[in-house]
Amino acid sequence: MIKKLRRKIITISTVLLMAVLIVVLVYTYHSTRYGLDEATMEALQTAAAELVPPNRPGRTELSKPCFSLRLSSNGELIAMGSDYYDLDDPDYLMGLLTQAQSRGTESGYLKQESLRFLRREEGRGMAVYVFTDVSSEMQTLSRLNLTCGLLAVVGLAVFFLLSVLLARWTVRPVEQAWEQQRQFVADASHELKTPLTVILTNAELLTSEEYDATSKNQFATSILTMSRQMRGLVEELLDQARVDNGRAQVEHRPLDYSKLVSDAVLPFEPVYFEAGKLLECQVEPGITVSGSVDHLRRVVEILLDNGCKYSAAGAVVQLRLQRHGRGCLLCVSSPGQPMTAQQCRDIFKRFYRVDTARAMNRSYGLGLSIAQGIVEQHRGKIWAESQNGINQFYVNLPL
Repeated sequence: MIKKLRRKIITISTVLLMAVLIVVLVYTYHSTRYGLDEATMEALQTAAAELVPPNRPGRTELSKPCFSLRLSSNGELIAMGSDYYDLDDPDYLMGLLTQAQSRGTESGYLKQESLRFLRREEGRGMAVYVFTDVSSEMQTLSRLNLTCGLLAVVGLAVFFLLSVLLARWTVRPVEQAWEQQRQFVADASHELKTPLTVILTNAELLTSEEYDATSKNQFATSILTMSRQMRGLVEELLDQARVDNGRAQVEHRPLDYSKLVSDAVLPFEPVYFEAGKLLECQVEPGITVSGSVDHLRRVVEILLDNGCKYSAAGAVVQLRLQRHGRGCLLCVSSPGQPMTAQQCRDIFKRFYRVDTARAMNRSYGLGLSIAQGIVEQHRGKIWAESQNGINQFYVNLPL
């Protein structure tokens, strides 16, 4: 599908760009030709006024080299014009006059001689024909035609390359979204497969008559544990879907962010105590932001939950909230397994795990992805840093 989309974009963009180029080149060619024709006809009209009626045969200096031919009342050929032309060959001149008369038009072009002519009436049925050489104009148009052709060929090649780059740049977000969707379905299926396998196996053993009541009680407990784990995963998947689709009910209203963070910390103090870890908090009072209480509390809970799960044994996890420029900065730092710069970026992807330990503590790799979606809906920014064995998660929100 992505390849077909890319080919369509390349084809459409190339055709459109080439159509624009062809229109520009055709317009340039015809406008140049029209301008040259207008200049030539103006020169012929000026020359006709100067050369008609002539008092005697001869040569006259003109702004553009021109000459005139006409027949006298007794049929004698009279030629006048610029020294640019050789007017001493009556047979050649009579042939030019005959060709011009045979056209039967007020003006025309003798291609073989590269001459353009203009017919002007003298009266008493007599007419004079004024000629001028247009070989230089024809050469100009010929060179312009060749240039337009070369530009069209080069433009086609350039536009094709630009279309390929444009298609890659345009399709990249679609390709990434498509790949993320495929990965999301594969990861979700994998996460659901394990508890389902455990549930089915224990259910089969529960119906067997080979086991006593104690064993069957263990089977039922395993089913209940796995069912709760599946429910937790499904709930996180639903939260992720709501955030992705923008359907999470985010009601923006002023709230005391300092109090929200302090209240969110309280339930985690016994959790950290039971895990043999210490949670230290430094919350600057009076910080107010605009947003949803429930969703911003969810972000704090996700960061504190990660700090408890993935910090080293006996670690001291620190939470700090303070004003930072025109916003506020929330930071949760904990000693733990160092992360590379790439891992600090990838950790916000769905189902991403830095290590396999996350799979053993009911972590589905969705929490930070959900937190990122919520923070972005509040026009904020969330990121991770890892230095000297300390992993830090930052949330920046506007005041």
